[in-house]
Amino acid sequence: MNSTPMPATPAERAAFLKKIIPFDGLTTADLLTVAKDFRPRIYQKHEMIFRQGDTDREVYVIVEGKVRIFKISPAGNETSINISSTGAVIGEFAPIDGRPRSASAVTLEQCVLWEMAGALFEQHMAHRPGLGMGMARLLAHKLRLTAAYAETIAQHDAAGRLLHLLLLYNAEFGKEIEAGKRYALNLRLTQTDLASLVGTRRESINRILRDWHKRGLIEYRDGEIIFLDLPTAEHERDTLSESL
Repeated sequence: MNSTPMPATPAERAAFLKKIIPFDGLTTADLLTVAKDFRPRIYQKHEMIFRQGDTDREVYVIVEGKVRIFKISPAGNETSINISSTGAVIGEFAPIDGRPRSASAVTLEQCVLWEMAGALFEQHMAHRPGLGMGMARLLAHKLRLTAAYAETIAQHDAAGRLLHLLLLYNAEFGKEIEAGKRYALNLRLTQTDLASLVGTRRESINRILRDWHKRGLIEYRDGEIIFLDLPTAEHERDTLSESL
């Protein structure tokens, strides 16, 4: 991956943060001050950023790449919570409540992240009310996503849950192959990872994907999802919702 770990100038760093909740409400002067306390770091593919139960309190901004957030049950089973990409803030709970990490984060590809010590982030929130309000908006946004995810889990079978989530991620990360019809969604997730997203077994995911492929709906290629007919996939999702 050819990338620069940090935009070259303070103004470029501030401009990058300005596009991201919770920093989008800050003045240019505040953005410049906050930006200088981030330190860049490159993470390799499948490298752990933090683990559930860790007591560190760093906050991270994803500059480039994709990160999987997941929880581990007492029995050792993984449940994926979210896939985060460029512009996402992760790890923000720890400096707010001071408790151990509630989930783990691992890279899905080589990533560039900005890191800030939790104590510094707390200081910025204390001295910049705009950042505190921005954090409230960020947490509200994540709460809405969690509520929508919980509704999908409760109301659909594994195929319905997976279709809803893949369409959601396609809207965010998908690349157009054929306008209005074919799209590529490269989340770099194994079938086991997909199973952990929707709370089922890998064997069930394999059957679902084979069925979708036979129907000309979706194809799975080594971690990449190809929507062969996006309008039909969206219609099936809407039909499932209407039937509830």
